[in-house]
Amino acid sequence: MRLISSLCLWLLIGLSVSAAEPSVSSALQPFVESGSLAGAVTVVANKDKVLSLETVGFMDVGAKQAMKADSLFWIASMSKPITGTALMLLVDEGQVKLDDPIEKYLPEFKELKVAGANGAELKKPSRLVTVRDVMSHTSGMPFKSAKEQPTLDRLPLKDAVSSYAVTPLTHEPGTKYQYSNAGINTGARIIEVVSRMSYEDFMDQRLFKPLGMKDTTFWPNEEQVSRLAKPYKPSADKTTLEETTISQLIYPLSKRDNRYPMPAGGLFSTGADVATFCRMLLNGGELNGKRYLSAEALKTMTSKQTGDAVTTGYGIGWSTSGMTFGHGGALATNMTIDPQRGLITVFLVQHAGFPGDGGKSHGAFVKAANDTFGK
Repeated sequence: MRLISSLCLWLLIGLSVSAAEPSVSSALQPFVESGSLAGAVTVVANKDKVLSLETVGFMDVGAKQAMKADSLFWIASMSKPITGTALMLLVDEGQVKLDDPIEKYLPEFKELKVAGANGAELKKPSRLVTVRDVMSHTSGMPFKSAKEQPTLDRLPLKDAVSSYAVTPLTHEPGTKYQYSNAGINTGARIIEVVSRMSYEDFMDQRLFKPLGMKDTTFWPNEEQVSRLAKPYKPSADKTTLEETTISQLIYPLSKRDNRYPMPAGGLFSTGADVATFCRMLLNGGELNGKRYLSAEALKTMTSKQTGDAVTTGYGIGWSTSGMTFGHGGALATNMTIDPQRGLITVFLVQHAGFPGDGGKSHGAFVKAANDTFGK
């Protein structure tokens, strides 16, 4: 366990935290010692500052390389709310409307079909799929198309979305919640068409660079790869940790010529960057004197958009309980924003499952954060 409080480090990453604040990572140390958690970076913040940025355990268990405050993580589906936030910038500007049919922006969807009751019969959907549908997992689109094999980053965004247009919906739009990378990627393609910029350039120019998220990228460079925490899974007998790879992505991760940005789950980031993004939202869409989102857009994005027929609480790229909003990732990462407590928690690990009681580590961190910093 190591509490990072050096003034030079905070100047480097553009954050501030008081060394006098109590540690919350001590709640995770038992999981590391039992071998059920490799390591973690944890952040607790409010709208004004980072309250705690701590490390525990190892970024490389075999080499006994300690986790670092600036270790990089594949944040996977935590990319979804970041993409949703980018889309809402265009909604704020009047360039996109959530209740517009997606075919308004992407004409290839004009011939979209839905599977009938027997799964074989195809018919036109009873209503058009909207932008709100694709961003809230109620479009009827499957998780991915048949062409997105063997990895999810092998197709240019335009080609991936074209493959969704010829893939039948599994159910009528707006009637069910079905988690769908395809839907989020479709929303990202709308960003490209409307902004007349590539999705990745839009993200860089409108969010990452203005916010100072210098380590958030789809393509970690060689220096960033050297800071990448290794992913782990349980051994076959589920008693120890075993090193693994990110099966959804093509290696080498730094190579741009054969892998493409995956808006629904391709981002890499750090605790500092994720906390900065979350602080902007907890501040009502503003940070350091710059406004990114209107209060109305923020409320829409982070409140339930799945309709009365669907019980699952999902906004525009965000999971929401009505009290808090946030998102997790495939390797057990998580960010949660609690407006009532005025608190942000960020939990970064790289685990495709846990041996022992490692799955309880996130809950232990959140409890420690709330007990220490909650109102």
